[in-house]
Amino acid sequence: MEQAPNQTSPSPGSRTRLIGYAAAVGAGVLWGTTGPLSTALYAEGAALTGVGFWRVAVATAGLLVVGVLRRDLLRVDRRGLLAVGLGGGALVALFEVAYQYAIAGAGVAGAATLLYTAPLIVAVLGHALLRERLTTARVGLAVLVLIGVFFTVRGGEGVGALFESREAGLAAGVTGGLLAALAYAGTTLLARWAVPRYGSSRVLFLELAGATILLALFLPATGQAPAPPDTVSGWVYVVLLSLGAVLGANYLFFGALKRIEAAPAAVAATIEPVVATILALAIFRQALSPSGWAGLALVVAGVAMGYLIEAGPKPVPTAGTSPISRRSDPRGRGQ
Repeated sequence: MEQAPNQTSPSPGSRTRLIGYAAAVGAGVLWGTTGPLSTALYAEGAALTGVGFWRVAVATAGLLVVGVLRRDLLRVDRRGLLAVGLGGGALVALFEVAYQYAIAGAGVAGAATLLYTAPLIVAVLGHALLRERLTTARVGLAVLVLIGVFFTVRGGEGVGALFESREAGLAAGVTGGLLAALAYAGTTLLARWAVPRYGSSRVLFLELAGATILLALFLPATGQAPAPPDTVSGWVYVVLLSLGAVLGANYLFFGALKRIEAAPAAVAATIEPVVATILALAIFRQALSPSGWAGLALVVAGVAMGYLIEAGPKPVPTAGTSPISRRSDPRGRGQ
């Protein structure tokens, strides 16, 4: 007997969007493993600066393997080499070191939420550098996120063990988190210029390779040469950080952006701090107080609402204006 067509089955367009959302959620989940895996490496005795270096170094090596098969990945002009390789590499290097201090000092949840001050920084820098509108909604949501970050960081329990006191750890963690957010905001603005010219894969490779070279030169000069992990489990954590939280997450997010708009993809990826917090609680007993959980909810809600507002209809520019093109953020960070 012939069956009637299934009226509830998704259309090809619906399936594409579902795949896009799933990819964006997957990217957020992988990004959320950064803090727990880094914390596991600290327990193995790894230095904070060493974790950041080996993370980008292994990811760069992985992309070099891809480059052998795709020679175009390694082709770039001098302007791209300087702007993306040197400039973007410096931003990623700053992010990698600063974010490790944020994780160790403010805890996994605190570090992840501090990173979400980046939209505020992007809005301010975008207004100053790219003449993008700084609307009342953007400012209001940024304040909401900052309030949420404050309560999340203050509501963390069992954090800062690598520092002399909890207050010293919080100071280092907040400083590192804000520097990481600043570096991430910088890579976001750079990506708006670079990705349309060189492609997301090449930009990611140039930034990671530049960061690896700069950290290899800078860290020994400051007396913090990055020692490799001395245990098998340590290398497993590094590989998971590199191939999962760096390469896998970025490629999943790129895949999401090919199927759905940037704003809903970014909203789906805001699962990152939630995943990080749950993993830290389950594995390391890094709990949040009720006010900390409320703060985390404010951060996720504020960032998600901001992206949804950006996805709404934009006013039609009047004659004589030259609007700035708003390209999607590829999340091309080294996280």
